[in-house]
Amino acid sequence: MTAIMSEASRVRDEICAVGASLFNRGLTAGSTGNISVRLGDGGMIMTPTNASLGDLDPGRLSRLAPDGTHVDGDNPTKEAFLHSCMYCERPSAGAVVHLHSTHAVAVSILADVDRHDVLPPLTAYYVMRVGTLPLVPYFAPGDEELALAVKSLSGRHHAVLLANHGPVVAGTTLREAQYATEELEETAKLHLLLRGQALRPLTPAQVEKLRRR
Repeated sequence: MTAIMSEASRVRDEICAVGASLFNRGLTAGSTGNISVRLGDGGMIMTPTNASLGDLDPGRLSRLAPDGTHVDGDNPTKEAFLHSCMYCERPSAGAVVHLHSTHAVAVSILADVDRHDVLPPLTAYYVMRVGTLPLVPYFAPGDEELALAVKSLSGRHHAVLLANHGPVVAGTTLREAQYATEELEETAKLHLLLRGQALRPLTPAQVEKLRRR
């Protein structure tokens, strides 16, 4: 029991630190975005509903049992199902970050993107940290169909982009999920800056070599 409590305390502090970092750098605004970490017993620590990532209180973060039951803390984010879908389909996932970051959302609204892989392989770090990024069709927040759509893709992809909404990214650790989400946002920004220009993305051979690594 002591070990579980110690783990939960560490996780709470880490979530608050990552949330503040994302908020202070403009990667999320207002009460948008949410973060979760899966505990060793299968439960989760998650940001609460209607909470700013820039002003999280470790003691008020939501704790959920392995079956998803709310155990303590404030009520969890209403988008908790996005996190559950990732964990259900990805046994190795230890954390999930979901943001409404500006450039990623902007790309999710474009009409001419490849729904199977939204962003081109512009940099090596994007390929290594994100890889293939499918677009999930638009559903209203909280819609059960959105959960099913995410679940259908999350077994094959640790990052997905929700149409007119934002990215959902899983990682083995919270820092890994954070860095991948940031890389996704920076690549979305590059993609928008370069629209209309002649591009020289990584070649399929270069991408394959990076993926093998």
